[in-house]
Amino acid sequence: MSKSTHFFGQPVYGQLINLLDKAKILQISRNLGGERYVKSFDGFTHLLTMLYAVIMRFDSLREIETSMTAEVRKLHHIGIETVPKRSTLSDANSRRTEKFFEEVYRDLYETNRHKLTSDSRRNGSEEWVKRLRIIDSTTISLFSDLIFKGAGRHPKTGKKKGGIKVHAIINANEGVPCDVKFTSAATNDTFMLVPSKFSEKEIAAMDRAYINYEKFETLTERNVVYVTKMKRNLKYETLIDFMEMTPEGKMEYREKVIVFRKGEINHVARMVTYVDVKKGKQPQLISLLTNDFDMRPETIVEIYRRRWQIELLFKQIKQNFPLRYFYGESANAIKIQIWVTLIANLLLSILQCSLERHWSFSGLATMVRIVLMYYLNMQTFFNKPDEDLRLMLLESSEPPPDEDAKLQ
Repeated sequence: MSKSTHFFGQPVYGQLINLLDKAKILQISRNLGGERYVKSFDGFTHLLTMLYAVIMRFDSLREIETSMTAEVRKLHHIGIETVPKRSTLSDANSRRTEKFFEEVYRDLYETNRHKLTSDSRRNGSEEWVKRLRIIDSTTISLFSDLIFKGAGRHPKTGKKKGGIKVHAIINANEGVPCDVKFTSAATNDTFMLVPSKFSEKEIAAMDRAYINYEKFETLTERNVVYVTKMKRNLKYETLIDFMEMTPEGKMEYREKVIVFRKGEINHVARMVTYVDVKKGKQPQLISLLTNDFDMRPETIVEIYRRRWQIELLFKQIKQNFPLRYFYGESANAIKIQIWVTLIANLLLSILQCSLERHWSFSGLATMVRIVLMYYLNMQTFFNKPDEDLRLMLLESSEPPPDEDAKLQ
């Protein structure tokens, strides 16, 4: 059989990291003091090693070293000259600041965010999607409560584990974090809602953990719309109360204009209540809170439902990358691994947007992991992964050559 139609002179991993600017990354590391007393394991090599480990979903330093030793002949094609020892990688994760990886992520995001917004598969047809920013957090359990303070206790054992909380903001038409902060799991979420970071006419969707009257009033003054879920125990005064009914005489929406009073704050808001019907579950009333008085109630509901996008992002990251085990026990090492996971997620998201073939993120991440060190053209292979099989079947269906004709 002839050579693969997808053959390429660089491994898939080498093509995936072409978006990373080595000179800029090394300069970031120098600016943060990461290259002092470094002989060979510089910031760029550190990043590539951690990216390789995260994409391959390795759980230990031993797995990383063993796998890279097996691929030693291919490493120079991706910019790694020697296989890093476990001790070298462990020391680097403790010594090189996690701010370096944060800066790499932010630079990569700013450079390539236009590739995410240009993908029509990520964008809805609604006008407000481009203005929507979603805020939420997720907690990653840790082995100990000594580094990051956990929240609550295990329901069965009563033991308390540590946890690091990842706070994120995403633009709805991009699908990746545009801002990220780390805290202990016990930290309240509201600190992430900073009104000054929102521009006029933007929309902020969040869950009820972010309710803060003072910040909501500031958002209103800045002409920023917020949409959140109502808490049950909130005290307010009703100014206006009316319903929209269906032709059958059932409630479709109930709207109230209410005012929250706390100290000198008098925040006027709109409450939209609707019946949430889910398959296999009892219908329930959901009340949403917003400072917008112009949009239709169904638009407010749709905006809040779009908030689920960030929950799916957290699920995607936890399912496709190794965040159950960490390559170090220090706070710095844990944060480095999370930043590298976000970088890997961003690189694969950009790849997903560049392909004509529709891939689920999990399917693409699995395929990338399988062929990461294969010499395949990344674009042609992921657009037509079954092309070689088609040619093989075509060749096998052809009749064998006539031996007598050859002799003549």
